[in-house]
Amino acid sequence: MKPRPYKPKKKSYESGKERSAQSMSELLNRILSRENMNQAYQKVKANKGAAGIDEVTVEELNKYIKANWVSIKEQIVSRTYRPQPVKRVRIPKASGGTRDLGIPTVMDRVIQQAMVQILSPMCEKYFSEYSYGFRPNRSCEMAILKLLEYFNDGYAWVVDIDLEKFFDNVPQDKLMSYVHNIVNDGDTESLIRKHLKAGIMENGKYEKSDKGTAQGGNLSPLLSNILLNELDKELEKRGLHFTRYADDCVIALRSEASAKRVMRTITAWIERKLGLKVNMTKTKITKPSNLKYLGFGFYCDFKTGIWKPKAHEESVKKFKRTLKRLTIRKNSIKLEERIRKLNQVIRGWINYFAISNMKVQMGRIDAHLRTRIRAIIWKQWKVPKKRQWGLQKLGIGKDLARQTSYMGDRYQWIVTKTCVSRAISKEKLTQKGLVSCLDYYLKQHTLKLERTAVCGTACTVV
Repeated sequence: MKPRPYKPKKKSYESGKERSAQSMSELLNRILSRENMNQAYQKVKANKGAAGIDEVTVEELNKYIKANWVSIKEQIVSRTYRPQPVKRVRIPKASGGTRDLGIPTVMDRVIQQAMVQILSPMCEKYFSEYSYGFRPNRSCEMAILKLLEYFNDGYAWVVDIDLEKFFDNVPQDKLMSYVHNIVNDGDTESLIRKHLKAGIMENGKYEKSDKGTAQGGNLSPLLSNILLNELDKELEKRGLHFTRYADDCVIALRSEASAKRVMRTITAWIERKLGLKVNMTKTKITKPSNLKYLGFGFYCDFKTGIWKPKAHEESVKKFKRTLKRLTIRKNSIKLEERIRKLNQVIRGWINYFAISNMKVQMGRIDAHLRTRIRAIIWKQWKVPKKRQWGLQKLGIGKDLARQTSYMGDRYQWIVTKTCVSRAISKEKLTQKGLVSCLDYYLKQHTLKLERTAVCGTACTVV
């Protein structure tokens, strides 16, 4: 029998340069609209960030868009646009090893952000109530409060699931099939896939990206939620109590036997259905008191028997290390600039952990931080004459100021055992702009309690 000649299948759409703005899908038209692109540009500009492989910075972005946007838009419409490879950046982890980030060019970040702004509301109706990461009006705090609800309802065994290098191992074909189920638009799906297939540049060498989604791209968080939403649906179908923030998922159960069964069946399901790798050395069954989740730890109040949140010991140690690094005496920077950096770290860290009970810890950290700043000021005064002048200006008598100023450079002893601690008081440092860890914590903690009380969850944190 004579074989039939090969005939290519006719495509249902125009291809290449034949495609025009008229044939562009409604969804892609919304993504590329002037209003949406301007909003995306403002978002990328506000987030700043490093330049990609083309070395175009955020500051140069406006000029670049004016010169190239018309041609870029035409390429997107004709499906000939090719995103540039992402720049590979390796970030050291506190626990050892490195985390691989992929930094797209600023122009590609704008395009990705434009897609997120339109697609995110479309996806929300499909997402689980118990998913809290990278979603509007949701936060890590909400995940912690929900988990506390489970603990206080008697679900005191935890399956802590760890996905091995999740963003690097995402199966793209499987991901795109789930994207199609929600988006169902060829033009938009084509653009998403092109960003996934953009490739990686490291040390001038190109590497294909046949799997994974660049951790550092604006689109990656949304895509991760689309894929892991399948896990959420499976857990809900089984009637399990869980919370998920990005790829950090914990399941709360009543007994150790149930926890063992769930860990075995769910890890097998993840690897079979989602094509992801579960790190079995880090995936574990534990009690709430031994759990570290999103930087938080948990403890049971022996008076009330209620589980409450705290900043995990490792999180506190990291915070202390950061404060120590910013208050090294040999770093010769202006006191005002040093205080500005300290305030930024203090406010950010406390805002994140404000629902925790850590009044005593904050008091100790606060006192130690002021001691280190006093030592910095004492060193900056350098010579006895200036030290005497400084102490007198701060209200210390002439004789005592002179005596203290000639005690030398025993910084720790001088700033804790002499009149220096009284001269450079908490009030004086506050006047210089330093945020008190304890005072700021008490203020933010009170606000969090009031907010959770309104939501009916105050019992979990007070």
